Amino acid sequence: MKILYGVQGTGNGHLSRARVMAKAMHKQGADVDFFFSGRSAEHFFDMQCFGQYRVQSGLTFATKDGRVNVGQTAKMNAWFGFVKDVKNLDLSGYDLVLNDFEPVSAWAAKNQGVPSIGISHQAALNFSVPKVGDSWFNETMLNYFAPVDIALGCHWHHFGFPILPPFVEVDKVEKELAHQVLVYLPFESPDAIVDFLAPFTDYTFLVYHAGIPHRSMPPHIKWHGFDRDGFKAAMASCGGVIGNAGFELASEALTLGKKLLIKPLLGQFEQLSNVAALELLGAAECMKTCLDPDALRRWLKSPTPESIDYPQVADELVSWLLKGDWNQPEELCQSLWSQVNLPQSWQKKSP
Repeated sequence: MKILYGVQGTGNGHLSRARVMAKAMHKQGADVDFFFSGRSAEHFFDMQCFGQYRVQSGLTFATKDGRVNVGQTAKMNAWFGFVKDVKNLDLSGYDLVLNDFEPVSAWAAKNQGVPSIGISHQAALNFSVPKVGDSWFNETMLNYFAPVDIALGCHWHHFGFPILPPFVEVDKVEKELAHQVLVYLPFESPDAIVDFLAPFTDYTFLVYHAGIPHRSMPPHIKWHGFDRDGFKAAMASCGGVIGNAGFELASEALTLGKKLLIKPLLGQFEQLSNVAALELLGAAECMKTCLDPDALRRWLKSPTPESIDYPQVADELVSWLLKGDWNQPEELCQSLWSQVNLPQSWQKKSP
């Protein structure tokens, strides 16, 4: 079986899941090529596990000051180029397109009649899980941005639906430093982050961000460009995580038992829905509209949650894919959730 694996490159969550899947696919001898879109080729990093991968522009979104910029998003996407890329992607040599919310390969598979299976957090939002901002536009985005024949969603809780657990690969916690906090707020301005953290001198903040602040930084704020190995090590050793409401970051924090303070990307349906789910589960504190020092002050003194031992989802999923019998994913989902001991307070949660 020859597989093309299309991955959305906007943000790092899809890439994190793809890295976990790549490891499982190589281990089981899957014949797979990787295809990425959503950012320019030079902005991808730590891509060695994907071999000779391909990159095209695809579709993405623009942000400013922690909010989706709709007008700029419409301008920056080359719609005619996207249609051309879809037509030019030849899938004649592939038996399956595996897709993580990547539109070029999804539409190419649909147009060329190649079977496609989607694996994404977005697919979980097709069920009645906690959601905010549900609308005709958002439903249309979920169904038509990257359409697939079979959609497998993943979430922190199954909520009674055939949903996969998260795909998580984290460093082992050797030593936890309670007063060290990991900060990953890629959609916020660097200066706003420094202003937000500066008053809390009793803590050390490890900030990972592509930008550089213009103002001087106090010594308790340590600024880093994004480095995957350093980030994973900081995640394992920190006492808590401050981040946007992306799915993979929260999944890693929950797996390691890190307390979580989130500020969603405003105007982004998925992140707002993640906030609703985390609040329902009591798994995070939230800053709804701005970087809130009062919320940070309360959160810093909050207790550490228990960790959640999610199973090796990718290993079982790849085995299921290679068998070629894709009509009953419910059994796969049930098998994986049977291996999870969810916190007692989560047991009866439903949207």
